Amino acid sequence: MNNLVIICAILLLVLLFLKVPVYIAVLSASAVYFIGTPGMNLSIFAQKTISGAEGLSLLAIPFFVCAGIFMNYTGVTKRIMNCCEVLTARMPGGLAQVNILLSTLMGGLSGSSLADAAMQCKMLVPTMESKGYSKSFSTVITAASGMVVPLIPPGVGLIIYGCINNISIGKLFIAGIGPGIVLCVTLMIFTHFLSKKRGYLPSRTTKIPVSEKIAAVRPAFLPLLLPIIIIGGVFTASEAGTVAIVYAVLLGLLYKELTLKNVMQGCKETVTTTASIMLIVAAATCFSWILTKEQIPQQFSQWMISNIHNKYVFLIMVNIFLLI
Repeated sequence: MNNLVIICAILLLVLLFLKVPVYIAVLSASAVYFIGTPGMNLSIFAQKTISGAEGLSLLAIPFFVCAGIFMNYTGVTKRIMNCCEVLTARMPGGLAQVNILLSTLMGGLSGSSLADAAMQCKMLVPTMESKGYSKSFSTVITAASGMVVPLIPPGVGLIIYGCINNISIGKLFIAGIGPGIVLCVTLMIFTHFLSKKRGYLPSRTTKIPVSEKIAAVRPAFLPLLLPIIIIGGVFTASEAGTVAIVYAVLLGLLYKELTLKNVMQGCKETVTTTASIMLIVAAATCFSWILTKEQIPQQFSQWMISNIHNKYVFLIMVNIFLLI
């Protein structure tokens, strides 16, 4: 393996641990490679970085981010949260369970973990603290539940992965449903036992009437139809994003909660969130080109095939490699 690549990887990790913005850390590591490689044309560095943000499928990212933000301004999030509160009211750590379930359902609406985390920090964390949950517990649950969002269609992470690796985004959407649900259930089970240990009691101890459950689910029914529309196979990823925005606006008009001020604020948040995502995508594309040029994945694969003969160890190493 090229020593310069090892230096770039170490630099990347050091900068990340120093809490340097991700895109700056990745671009810095990439720049060191281009500067340190004899005869390397620096114009390639600019070309690969810019081309990383030019994929047509990446148009879906601002659309879904915008749809998720509009959902917060149109009362959709509040209705879904009320539904989750009723469904999880008798579980230990009631509001923490609401946090997890809300992230899973909102993942099918916004597709953006950033939009979901920002929304829940404003809506749920202060409420959890007022009900006796510690600030650390509330924030960690919010961060952990946000990891479900990229897996549930239309996850922005799936769109980015599909664009970079030239994989069908529609198939990735379908493939993300199972792992997303498993992660949601796992988090809820873990939260159940941790809440009992810490004394975070259920919101309600009496049996909830069926009529009350139906009354809570009914307002959330129309918003929850959106994931079905998206993964129905009728639209491409970009088309589904525009449909999600139109659907969010129509729901806002139906609920009479969408104002021109909210639209302008939502557009502003969409621009800033999309910009932060696209900077990371552009930087990652440049760094992935370096790894491909140096054949790092092929070298690592060859090493695993030659030295690892136990199937379980092999699977563990593959997952560690993918995680890194």
